[in-house]
Amino acid sequence: MTDPIPLAAVLGQPVAHSRSPVLHGHWLRRYGLRGHYVPLEVSRQNLRRVLETMPRMGFVGCNVTIPHKEAIVDLAGSVTDRAALIGAANTVVFREDGTILADNTDGVGFIENLRQGAPGWSAPAGPAAVFGAGGAARAVVVSLLNAGAPEIRLTNRTRSRADSLRQEFGARISVYDWRQAGNMLDDALTVVNTTSLGMEGEPAFRVPLDGLEPDALVTDLVYTPLETELLRTARARGCRVVDGLGMLLHQAVPGFERWFGRRPDVDDALRDAVLRS
Repeated sequence: MTDPIPLAAVLGQPVAHSRSPVLHGHWLRRYGLRGHYVPLEVSRQNLRRVLETMPRMGFVGCNVTIPHKEAIVDLAGSVTDRAALIGAANTVVFREDGTILADNTDGVGFIENLRQGAPGWSAPAGPAAVFGAGGAARAVVVSLLNAGAPEIRLTNRTRSRADSLRQEFGARISVYDWRQAGNMLDDALTVVNTTSLGMEGEPAFRVPLDGLEPDALVTDLVYTPLETELLRTARARGCRVVDGLGMLLHQAVPGFERWFGRRPDVDDALRDAVLRS
């Protein structure tokens, strides 16, 4: 009797746009592993029932995306420290005893993307400027704090959300009004856009960028388009730039390793496969 084929999925609503099936499928084929990864559209009201049923169907885990990242923390039997701190999870493991472990690998993906895309980058080298205060920003802020950033300057179109992050994460965070966001860039060595501004179909990123330091690293979590106006402007000013696609690829590594038993590589072949999808 052969072992069952491991199954994994991405749960969300909507989910048809997700590139996760492409990247996990690429790895499964590349390493000749048994397994399948599929997209599952799941509503909020059905999330608990689906999670309870999946292990009985042969699923070993799943990713969760909008709008389930916060809800999964409450539904899981165990939550990693980083997922609890961020208040959201994106990676789930179904344990053999039937319990659910929820983790957040977005911060891991963010940091690994910078390390791969900008060798020598160091968070402790200087202040970081972060645009946005949503779920993605929480993961970025936590990862930058853990990596040793001496100061994080934070701004959000709704200031109260940024103020809440400062209250939660402490004195290394300074909050700026959105209309003064350009002032955050003075001597900042890591600049991060976590908002949807600049994404195809969304409003432009219109923050003044005159204060960008030429030796700063600038990254945008938006990856459609791959090079946003923020990255083009930063590149023209001499900054190192890292696009947001790598974060998507790197955040998938821990889940794939847990589900399918092999740690995959993030390389040009994977990027090309995802970009072609």
